[in-house]
Amino acid sequence: MPHPCLTCGACCAYFRVSFHWSEADPAVGGTVPPELTEPFGPHRVVMRGTWAEKPRCIALDAEIGVRARCAIHPIKSSVCREVPASWEFGEASEKCDKSRLAHGLPILTPADWFGDDIAA
Repeated sequence: MPHPCLTCGACCAYFRVSFHWSEADPAVGGTVPPELTEPFGPHRVVMRGTWAEKPRCIALDAEIGVRARCAIHPIKSSVCREVPASWEFGEASEKCDKSRLAHGLPILTPADWFGDDIAA
């Protein structure tokens, strides 16, 4: 069973992704490519595209609900790492559910991770 995020991408096309500027500054160990960000206040940057009226992260390579991948997955921001898929770690994720519903996708259930036999 493939990871549900590989056929989703909804959170990357729903939320503003802002984080401390240091995560995009290689001089202090930042890993997020600075050219993919723009300033957002005095201490934060935002991933390009996520501050738009219809947010969509510049690093998202996806057809929402069909296929999805983050072009910078191994070096993505801390904010992105903090959004688990619902039931991936045994509980629902409000952010996952909210973004999936906004894109017309059903929320994930334990069956999406373990199959109907184990989830029951």
